[in-house]
Amino acid sequence: MGGSPVSAGSAMRERARLEWFVTDRGDPATILEDFLVDQGFPVRRMDRYGHPESPLGPGPTAALHLSANACAVIAGGTLGAASPSPSVPDLVAVVYAETGPDEPEGDVRDSFWLGEWEPSWTPAAHEAAIRAVLDAIAEGEVYQVNVVGHASAAYRGDPGAALLRVANLPGSRYPMVVRGSGWAIASASPETLLEIHNGAAITRPIKGTRPATALGRRELLTSAKERAEHVMIVDLSRNDLARVAHTGTVRVDELYAIRRWSDLWQAESVVTARLAHGVSLSQTLHALCPGGSVTGAPKLAALSQIAALEPVGRGPSMGAIGWLTRDRLDLGLTIRTVAVDGSRVHLWAGGGITWSSVPAEEVAEAAAKAGPMRRLLAPALGRPASARPAATG
Repeated sequence: MGGSPVSAGSAMRERARLEWFVTDRGDPATILEDFLVDQGFPVRRMDRYGHPESPLGPGPTAALHLSANACAVIAGGTLGAASPSPSVPDLVAVVYAETGPDEPEGDVRDSFWLGEWEPSWTPAAHEAAIRAVLDAIAEGEVYQVNVVGHASAAYRGDPGAALLRVANLPGSRYPMVVRGSGWAIASASPETLLEIHNGAAITRPIKGTRPATALGRRELLTSAKERAEHVMIVDLSRNDLARVAHTGTVRVDELYAIRRWSDLWQAESVVTARLAHGVSLSQTLHALCPGGSVTGAPKLAALSQIAALEPVGRGPSMGAIGWLTRDRLDLGLTIRTVAVDGSRVHLWAGGGITWSSVPAEEVAEAAAKAGPMRRLLAPALGRPASARPAATG
């Protein structure tokens, strides 16, 4: 996001870190809230967050990440398969010192080799999962399910420059690279899960994709199927926000606007609300996580379908990533996300399945979403990266 204090272009000094795995037990939303309070963030009262009558002045900044399974725990839903990148924590919070950025270290350059991509399932298996969702819709079990595929590739060397290129894809609202010991996450997400400032909460659900051509734009604007899928998730987002909002304040400020991400058009809406008195960070996360556009509707039923159908876990994807200051929270969904562990690069892509979905077309759409990331992950020896990682550990 332009102006994010922990974007891929920033370089800040780490002060404290929280890492949590689903095997550690507990409620990650509460664990995160307690940690942030200890670090000086007033997250017990998000309805007062950034309010001009209670200014806090300069303070720490934090990068935040929640995995798909951390979000499932928060929602009380069925956990998906184990992550293919188990070294990446399910919850990460990196707090940066108030003393300012480190001195620049110069360009980050490519010096790694990337092997062939290995998908977690074949196109035929992907289509079979989509047909199973269509059967579940026919039985009335769900209205929509987001089905996600995974691929990975072996690598050698330092993938840092390639991760930065991914994070800086055009259209990214959350251009972030977060690192830990033996792992990294790169986000080029265009989608806002939750933004809070001055008592206002915003979510920007995205559903509907076409190539970024004149024809693609016309098709997206006129597609009854894409619009129906989109409105379904907007309704889910409205209901989610209503759980922590003042009664009657939830509204759709913009419906089905066409935005560009890389070489794709996507449909986005803007849903806003005024937060209810006394709402905390953990309560807002319980209301919004996981994002409806990466699960489907009803949310808990969709999570059960996802756990049954996807053979490889979503890991750090389809969760949340973003930043927090003492007056603003901004979390995006970890779509268009890449993870790196000690030996492999991982990426995920998928789409929402509704009654009118055509399996082959949905498989092609997932490939189109993964395409820009795959291209930028390809090594280009000696090419300087455009920015530096946000967090290291």
